[in-house]
Order: sequence, then C-alpha cells, then structure tokens
Amino acid sequence: MKIIRVAVADDHPIVLAGLSMLIRAEADLQIIGEAASGPEALQLICDSMPDIAVIDIALPHMNGILLARQLSADCPSVRVIVLTQYEDRAHLSQALDAGARGYVLKKSAAQCLVNAIRGVLVGGLYVDPAMAAHVFPPSHSKPAGKLSSSLTPRESEVLKLVAAGLTAKEIAGQLDLSLSSIETYKTRAADKLSIKGRAEIVRYASAQGWLASV
Repeated sequence: MKIIRVAVADDHPIVLAGLSMLIRAEADLQIIGEAASGPEALQLICDSMPDIAVIDIALPHMNGILLARQLSADCPSVRVIVLTQYEDRAHLSQALDAGARGYVLKKSAAQCLVNAIRGVLVGGLYVDPAMAAHVFPPSHSKPAGKLSSSLTPRESEVLKLVAAGLTAKEIAGQLDLSLSSIETYKTRAADKLSIKGRAEIVRYASAQGWLASV
C-alpha cells in the first residue's frame, strides 16, 4: 500500500488538531508535519516534500494564496489543497490561478478532505461540491458547443489536462509531446475561446462537462 505523505498548515490549534486526526484515521495517509504560519509551512513543505499540502488561506505572515504560488514555483511536485471558510468565486479563482489543485471548505472537511487528497494525488482537480454548483454552473448552450467544436482534438485534450490541474511538463510527458508544443496548443485553444488564466479554463471545462468528478 502506497503511503500518501501530507503536510497541514492552519493557524488555529483546534482546527489543526482536527485535520491531523482526520488524516491519521486513514491507513494510507501519513502526517509528516504541521505548521501554523505561511513561512513555517513553506519551510516545512520545501524541506519534507510531501505528496500533498493542505493549507488554510488565512495563514499569518504569508497567506495561503501567496504560499500556494510560492510552492508552485519552488516545489512543483507538491500538490496543494486549499482549506478555507471562503465560499466565493474570487477566492477560488485566486487559489486555482496560484496553482492549487483542490479547494475544500472547512465546514465540509470531514466529508470531503480525504476524497480531495486522493483525487488530487492522481492528477485531478477537486472543488468542494458545496461550491461547484454555483461557481461552475453546467452549460448546455449552443454558443458553448460551437466554441468547443472550434478546437482541434489535440487542443481540447491539452485544455482538459490543464483544467484537471496538470502542469505543462506533466502534460508533455503524458502526451509524449514537447513542452513548447503543449504551450502552443494551450495558447491556441485559449485564444479561440477568448479565455485567460487557469481559473477561466477550469470554468470552461466544467461547463463542457469535462470535470465530471467535480
């Protein structure tokens, strides 16, 4: 059985203890460290290189969005899940654009966090079901279908993998293409759809039904 190594960061001791207990209850999950601030979490994660980092947005001294962005640059192999009380599109978009691959509400952590960890580990994107319905509303409009049909099969394939949370390097490896080819396909697709940034790509992918697991 593969052990999934997890680091947790939250500045509330009770929340931190609860999250750790929740994770330790799973036989295949292991807590490798806890942190109570952004800088402490950054040091812990970069030193221990866990598979998953679960981080609160409202961390002191370096908030979770800045931390996620720094981790994406310094530790790209670590998959980040943001845990938060914020249920708005703005915070979700910021988290996705910063490189987070999961967004879980604190109120649903007991039901969703373990699923998020396992889903994100295998390259997926996880958005708390309580948010998905109003943040990524399904769309069956004809304009969206026409826009989708304007993409080539390869452009669609690359865009789907971007929306799923894979990096350009990971997509290149999976599709056996060069990094420059992946960037070209991604740029062409985004231009055709008039979308910018990972958050908009994720919203479009959800509208197309590409993120059924969300």
